[in-house]
Amino acid sequence: MSRAHPGASQRVGVAVAAAGTGERMGGARKPFLTLAGEPVLVHALRPFLAERRVVAVAVALEEADAASPPSWLTRLDRRIRVVAGGPTRAESVRRALAALPEDLDVVAVHDAARPLVTAEVVARCIDVALGGEGAVAGCPAVDTMKDVGPDRLVAGTPDRARLWHAHTPQVFPASALRQAYAGDLEGATDDAYLVAREGLSVRMVDEGPSNLKVTRPEDLPLAEAVLRARAGRA
Repeated sequence: MSRAHPGASQRVGVAVAAAGTGERMGGARKPFLTLAGEPVLVHALRPFLAERRVVAVAVALEEADAASPPSWLTRLDRRIRVVAGGPTRAESVRRALAALPEDLDVVAVHDAARPLVTAEVVARCIDVALGGEGAVAGCPAVDTMKDVGPDRLVAGTPDRARLWHAHTPQVFPASALRQAYAGDLEGATDDAYLVAREGLSVRMVDEGPSNLKVTRPEDLPLAEAVLRARAGRA
């Protein structure tokens, strides 16, 4: 895998998956929910928009929302383009990826439901990908993990020391990500799964414990508490 030349202009694209149905949120559109006075999606986008190397952002929304996107999104930044998402996360990412420019060095994939990612983690993941590897933001598992069958019986206890929670952003050399998404998306649990299947090394980037995913109603006050704590330390 080629590495970006250190003296060259580094061009980063971002594909944002924001087309989920929000079943565990009672059917609410998670990206449009209000968090600390702003939509969840705005919080998720802001660290990428603050990154000087990001030149384009494609946001995959549910089809009806993509046809008539909210003005707060279209006016947020000229680098943002809205596309219609697909029936699965992987298909939404594929469509967002197709909407990005061809001449990118790396592409970051991010879930709109993760509004607490920091600019520092975004930059570190980009740096890894510019070096020729994949980068996945995550954190080491701190709880004992169980391998559980469909009957909920414990089948084993894997070694926790080797386990990490894989979150987003997940950032890759652009050519590797495009090649991975050109293939079969069956069984795609995340972007790193597809890229690693093509043979690219993927490195975990420790993001700390606060990059939670807004999935259930009780996650919103937790996310707001994190934002208040960060503001208090600023």
